[in-house]
Parts: sequence; C-alpha cells; structure tokens
Amino acid sequence: MDHVDVIVVGAGISGIGAGYHLQDKSPDRSYMILEGRADIGGTWDLFRYPGIRSDSDMYTLGYIFEPWTEAKAIADGPNILNYVRRVAAKYGIDKRIRFDHHVTEASWSSKDARWTITAMTEGHDVQYSCNFLFMCSGYYNYAKGHTPDFPGATDFAGEIIHPQFWPEALDYADKKVVVIGSGATAVTIVPEMAKLAAHVTMLQRSPTYVVSRPAEDAWANWMRAKLPGKLAYSITRWRNVLWGMFFFRMARNRPAQVKERIIGMVREQLGSDYDVATHFTPRYNPWDQRLCLVPDADLFDAIKDGSAAVVTDRVDHFDANGIVLESGARLNVDIIVTATGLELQLLSDVAFIVDGETRDLANTFNYKGMMYSDMPNLASSFGYTNASWTLKADLTCSYVCRLLNTMKKRGLRQATPRIAGDLEAKPFLDFSSGYVTRAMARFPKQGDKQPWQVHQNYVRDIMALRFGSVDDEMEFSNPEPKRVAGRAKSSVAA
Repeated sequence: MDHVDVIVVGAGISGIGAGYHLQDKSPDRSYMILEGRADIGGTWDLFRYPGIRSDSDMYTLGYIFEPWTEAKAIADGPNILNYVRRVAAKYGIDKRIRFDHHVTEASWSSKDARWTITAMTEGHDVQYSCNFLFMCSGYYNYAKGHTPDFPGATDFAGEIIHPQFWPEALDYADKKVVVIGSGATAVTIVPEMAKLAAHVTMLQRSPTYVVSRPAEDAWANWMRAKLPGKLAYSITRWRNVLWGMFFFRMARNRPAQVKERIIGMVREQLGSDYDVATHFTPRYNPWDQRLCLVPDADLFDAIKDGSAAVVTDRVDHFDANGIVLESGARLNVDIIVTATGLELQLLSDVAFIVDGETRDLANTFNYKGMMYSDMPNLASSFGYTNASWTLKADLTCSYVCRLLNTMKKRGLRQATPRIAGDLEAKPFLDFSSGYVTRAMARFPKQGDKQPWQVHQNYVRDIMALRFGSVDDEMEFSNPEPKRVAGRAKSSVAA
C-alpha cells in the first residue's frame, strides 16, 4: 500500500491550491492528490453549458500566490480552467495527481496514526494510506443535479437538459428555449443562448437580485500596466475584498437601502416601462441568498432587444409542446433547460470510520470552518457564500500546513478538535437558498462561540487562521514512537 504524509482529495481549484501550499509551507511532507474524474479543474472542467463563467472577480477567485493576468475580471469557464491547469503544471502539482480515483471510504487508526483511503478506479478498489487527509472535493454531487419532479415531463416532445450535463452536440439555433430558474446558472445561460436561439424565456418562481458589472476591470488593468504584476494583483485583490465586505455589511445593516439601490440599477438598465417589481424585486433581503452577477449587462441587453424575456410564474405541468403555468398561460418551446440547482454533498459522501466506529459528520461541530469535532487529522476546504471560494481555500490550506508543522515540531502525530464546554447548535450555513436549505440536515453544525463558528468574513478568518493559536480547543496527541535501531521509516511519494 502506497503511503504519503498527506492525501488531498480533489484536483479542482481547491486541490491544486492545496498542492502548492503543501510544497511551499510544508516541503518535507510527501503528498498525492486523488481525483475522481479524468482531468484537472473540478467545477470548471465539469460544467460546459453556454456562457459558463465565474460569478466572482478573478482577482479574488484567483490564487493568492499566482496573479490573474487576463484582461477580463469576470472570466469564462475555459479561461479559468486554463488558469488552474497552468498553475498545476507550473509548480509540478499535476505530477502528483492520480486521476479516475473516486474515494469512497476513509478509516483512521489511532494506533498507527494514519488514514487508510479506499478509492474506486477502473472498476476495482485500491487503497492508500496517509497521516493527514485533506478533502478538497467541493460541496455538490458531480453525478447528480437537482431537478424537481415536474408533472408531465415525460410527455414533452422536445429535449429537457440539466446544465450540469450539457450535451456537446446540442443544436439550439433558431429554437425556442425555456430556462427554468433565476440563479447564477440561469442568468448566465439565457443571454448566451439568446445569441443563436429563436427566443429564450427565463421562467422563475420568484426573482433574484441581479447586479451588472463590467467584465473588464479598467482600474486593475491600468494598475497591471503601471506596477509589477504581483503588486498590482495584491492591491486589486485587497480592494475587491474590502469592497465586497463593505457591501455585504451594508446589506446586513441597511437592507432596505441596499435593496432600493439594486432595484434602481435594474430600472436604469431596463427602463421605467419594464415591470421590475414583478420580475426583479425579490421577497428577501440582499445577501440572504447569493447575488447574481451579469457582466456588461448582457442579460438586460438580451431582454431589451427582445431575444430573451423573463416570466415569473409557477409550472403546473409539462405537455408535448412545452409548459403550462399555474396562471393558465403556456410556453410552447423546443428545449427546456432545468437550471434548478445543485445537490449539495458533504465531502463527496465518503464513509468515515475512526478506530472501527462509523462517524456521521452531520453529528459533529465544524471547527474554524475547516475541521470537525472529534475527527483526527481531517480537514476540508469550503469557501465563502458571500465572496470568492478561493479566499477561504487559501487560508484553509495555510492552516493545514501550520497544523502539520506544529505536529512535527512537537513530535506528535494527531490533531483532534475537542469541544470544551457547551455549544448551541446552529446551521453550518445561514443562507436561505433552496439548494442550501435542502442539504443542511446532512451537514455538521456550527456553534455559538469561537472556534466553532463559520465566519463569512475574510479579515476575521485571516486573524483566526493565519495569526490565531493552533491550540484553540485542539488536542495534540499520539507521540511519535521511539525509533528502533536499524529500522527506517519509509514512504512512497505520489
């Protein structure tokens, strides 16, 4: 059985970042990356729907150690995928990846201070062992998207497509299309399909906050032309982080004012005659759910030129020709796209066993947004809901290296978060989006005090993860065994 110090699960944006940080901050540790799919990139390799792009700027979605140098701040999926691949190749991380390895089980032995990892590859199980397990597998099910059970769906004579499984050869030119949904995926697909389709309708049960932003950041591009690349990137990154934090705080403290301003900007785009109250005025406050970002007002432009429209209504049923709505109206279409959400999944549904006992992580408390109560030598990368994923991923990777280095310095092999005192259980995420609320019962809880709270605040997490004590309710144990003369420790690097 091959053994390394650290196994990273997932070769997406988090896993490639983990590889860099391990090489940079814990260079004496061997590691491998197990990736369930056949290529690097995770989300950015999986999703192939028209217009796929980030809904965060690349100065914060990019890695802290590798400047984003493209002109577009709101980048398309292929450019983001190329960026991740470029980073993996530049730092030799791609050589540590074992593809088509879907991890199914992780079993911890305190006696040996190691995890035994079981993965499925080429139709059979293989096993590896490691001292520390770092899960960077994202937060949703790659094999299944969320689609409601629409009555009459089997009667529809056209094609029904979920964006997570976009067919490569789909021809939608001059076709009538309905995109069901109002989130980031829907507002991305609609204007892109409208370029070729006869017409595209975005059918939503209720509106979402939609904000337009230039695809290119003129200030950032100017800075890059005037300053050294890393300095320009760092300044732009911090500017965007601080602006995002300010806007989020304003939304929390003065929701009515922020709502009025967002809706006002939509009216400026669509004109006073458009029914903004019906189609772009949500029932909830800003940042109770994630805002939808549209680059260069592309969604609004498609609505104004008539190639796209928004209908706010509920599906009653499908029939052979399209969709019948609860209002009695109908939409006759050729293609239906169900942009109805993701299936959240905790740590790829890996089965965890500790010293022979099966552990359900839903019964644990999350520690500093990255570890789990009474779970030894296990961390996971989970980004922000109100900012770029990679901001938190970078901090988490650095903290994992701090733990590894602390254990080595102290001659101890095990780090286990332990709850001291009583905790009031709260949901892992305080977010009202359907894809979140559907899954929270399967996720760990957070507590009502540090270090068991999940912060959606980059600066606060910097203080906790980069500068805070590693001993906060963390039990270091399991000393290194005394060396026996003539016996050498061996490991096999990936």
